[in-house]
Amino acid sequence: MAAPFQRKIRTAGLIGKYQSPEVAESLPLLAAFLRERGVRVLIEEKLAGSVKVSGGDTASYETMGSEADVAIVLGGDGTMLYAARRLAEFGVPLAGVNLGRLGFMTDIARHDMLAGVSDLLAGKFTAESRVLLEAEVWRGGERVFGNLAFNEVVVNKGDLGRMIEMKVEVDGEFLYVLRADGIIACTPTGSTAYALSANGPILHPGVAGIALVPLCPHALSNRPITIGDDCRVEITLVPPHDGRVHVDGQARYDALTGDCVRIGRSRFAATLLHPPGYDYYTMLREKLHWSEPPKH
Repeated sequence: MAAPFQRKIRTAGLIGKYQSPEVAESLPLLAAFLRERGVRVLIEEKLAGSVKVSGGDTASYETMGSEADVAIVLGGDGTMLYAARRLAEFGVPLAGVNLGRLGFMTDIARHDMLAGVSDLLAGKFTAESRVLLEAEVWRGGERVFGNLAFNEVVVNKGDLGRMIEMKVEVDGEFLYVLRADGIIACTPTGSTAYALSANGPILHPGVAGIALVPLCPHALSNRPITIGDDCRVEITLVPPHDGRVHVDGQARYDALTGDCVRIGRSRFAATLLHPPGYDYYTMLREKLHWSEPPKH
């Protein structure tokens, strides 16, 4: 459930895609606006190296995590995903200015950036907690890979031009052996991303669930299933198949036959900040173009 976000903002971290012309144009305006209102500005170090902004301090994600009261993300959903994963362990809330395409997680429109940030400083935003997943790869009893996912964990065939086989278990109980291009395990946040294009269900952020969505399964009876977010999923690559593990499309690991991919709810969560008037169902209608009038 969303709750009012009325924290006094003394320090704001600014994060953005550091090779984006839109970010390069918007960042100096936002930094100056914040400074004029007595807010200390921290600029993520890669972004600071590509966009010249006066009056801001360069900061790593670790510094931003320990010192910022809020992080403002300039960009699209991909930039928000990366920032959320990097800052999750610090509990820094995130507000997004949409400079991308769909913007499921970046709620402030570019043309309303300064007005939106003014509302944020005035305590008019609401805060909503979102679940993250933790993905691990185990090989011969040893953990060889681990990362956090905000949207989804994908186990797929990698570069192979054929299906692979995976044994899927939930809380130690056998679910099925899946012959497919792969499988997606997604959070409610990620249910409107890659999983949606694979005919997965849309999960409201308030649903305590993880959706398991097969990718091009050989058996048409293999359907998406939603399990509790307190469940532990284990996906084992059946010999002789290798595969690849993708985390939010931003980190990947080449898995070998016999490897076990373990997926479960992370102890960390991401806090998204929404502007006044935000409504999840309105956002869905706008982004997915539902209820549009017929075109003549």
